[in-house]
Amino acid sequence: MHLGLIGGIGPASTVVYYQKLTSALRALGQPLELTIVNADANVLVKNNLADDRAAQAKVYAGLIDRLKAAGADCAVITSLGGHFCIEETVPLSALPLISGVTPLDGYFMQQGIKTVGLLGTAVVMRTKLYGQLENTAAIAPDDIAGTGQTYLDMALSSICTDAQRSYFFEQGQSLIDAGADAVVLAGTDLNLAFDRRDVGYRVIDALDIHIDLLVKLATGAADLNEHAMGATNV
Repeated sequence: MHLGLIGGIGPASTVVYYQKLTSALRALGQPLELTIVNADANVLVKNNLADDRAAQAKVYAGLIDRLKAAGADCAVITSLGGHFCIEETVPLSALPLISGVTPLDGYFMQQGIKTVGLLGTAVVMRTKLYGQLENTAAIAPDDIAGTGQTYLDMALSSICTDAQRSYFFEQGQSLIDAGADAVVLAGTDLNLAFDRRDVGYRVIDALDIHIDLLVKLATGAADLNEHAMGATNV
């Protein structure tokens, strides 16, 4: 299957998607069919903060048209923060969309996780992953605005400073102290901060769960019709 990625939001998350997909397919001895288009992170942030879902969905639709023209079979938004308008994007999309949020609830249930603590954009944290966790409770840091702004600063620069890293680690610990079984990196650029470091509590990178599904789709181990949002008869 030919995967189509909407990248650029931010650049660091695009790189890690590419690295993980190529590594996984290489390990399986299978080729990777992939096209990446570049979205403007500044436009996304502007629309996200204004909750202008229609405007961002229109942007995505144009990019997905380019992915389809390149031969992609599905489209992927490489940013959980960028999923804020996915419901508005579905009816405009020329390709089925593979959500990065939908697989999370099932994974948490399989792992016996009842409550997760979220780190990511302010919208992701405030809406508890857009209200799409049906079987898992979610909590957010007390300072949602500060955490969200720190995340955006890091994502747009593609650099995590020592001060930002310490801040995220502290916010994660506060979530554990508040009752979370694990801290979920619900922002794909957070790999810049955590980078699989031992922080003394369980950390789950939502990106890894999304990548696992994309690998299964790319290799035919999963059915597109079962995992796609929108029509699959394209």
